[in-house]
Amino acid sequence: MSKSVCILGATGSIGENTLAVLKELGSRFRVVSLAAHKNTGRLLESARAFGAARICLADCPAAEAIDRQSLGGIELGCGQQSLVELAADPEVDIVVNAMVGSAGLAPSVAALKAGKRLALANKESLVMAGAHLMQLAGLKPGAEIVPVDSEHSALFQLIDLNDSRGALEKIIITASGGPFRGSDRDRLEKVTFAESLNHPTWSMGPKITIDSASLANKGLEVIEAHFLFALGYDNIEVLVHPQSIVHGMAVFHDGAVLAHMGVPDMRIPIQYALTYPERLQNSISSPDLTAVGELAFEPVDENNFPCLALAYEAGRKGGVATAVFNAANEAAVELFSRGSIAFTRIPDIIENTLAEVRGGGEPSLEEIFEADNWAREFAMRLIA
Repeated sequence: MSKSVCILGATGSIGENTLAVLKELGSRFRVVSLAAHKNTGRLLESARAFGAARICLADCPAAEAIDRQSLGGIELGCGQQSLVELAADPEVDIVVNAMVGSAGLAPSVAALKAGKRLALANKESLVMAGAHLMQLAGLKPGAEIVPVDSEHSALFQLIDLNDSRGALEKIIITASGGPFRGSDRDRLEKVTFAESLNHPTWSMGPKITIDSASLANKGLEVIEAHFLFALGYDNIEVLVHPQSIVHGMAVFHDGAVLAHMGVPDMRIPIQYALTYPERLQNSISSPDLTAVGELAFEPVDENNFPCLALAYEAGRKGGVATAVFNAANEAAVELFSRGSIAFTRIPDIIENTLAEVRGGGEPSLEEIFEADNWAREFAMRLIA
């Protein structure tokens, strides 16, 4: 019997790759619903191609501009409540959350409360409310989180297969180093928005690509890993690995280090999140190691790329600090993309916003959303 899938963020990089995977997997899965921010044309095209009965646009003005006669019987919704309804739809087995930003949190919560598998690519869900999501994942039959990020998928597989006896000592998350690896502050102060989008190994959306350039993305992944694998921050290490072949490593008490390797292709972790615990054949080749030549690893340059250290600080502080880190970073990236600030101001804005936050305690979801809103407003005011 086929499994039904809902894709949130269907027109972005992860969403498009998910559709490509589902096309190759054929009748094992069927697409029930799709959602996007406001890319109406692409969303409708995909809905028709995959037979989706329901679509949603997060941007309601974009939805209102659609000619209803062009829908051909496809049900159209808009806004946050409609996204939540798609995620909780009783007809859906798997929710792929490929949304970008904090708007992805509410659908993640809804999917788990409804007992779905959450194939999670929305980093912000765990960064903002990791403790809540991990608790929800164990409450209802069927509710589970299977990560889609290449690094977390790699670690999920390594730990799931090899840590039945609690022998895990630490994990290592790899980073490509982004387009500015090796650059000093003078160079970084002059980089442009367009240059920031030239990632050396991965093809991703603008927000995630800029986060990769600043290493804020790796900071978000460290916080995610803390919640996903119940590890302290001292047991999570980041190494720069320019080839992007090793996606994660698990270090065990006996000195063994197991590494997960693969070509930098998001279809691999996406397929695993859909088919877990099965491993199905596909058309993706394994890496040609003789062509790669070498696998290099370097420490992170925290002096010129301080966002990673700020993420560790937020994680250790606890409370709403990780939500504030994420919101301040989103605001700073938005300002950089507009040309309002230099690239090097991104970590400055995060640091100054985090400095206003007290840590500790387990915040409610309401307090997390309040902190998110406050941090965005505060970060924007910093450049006024």
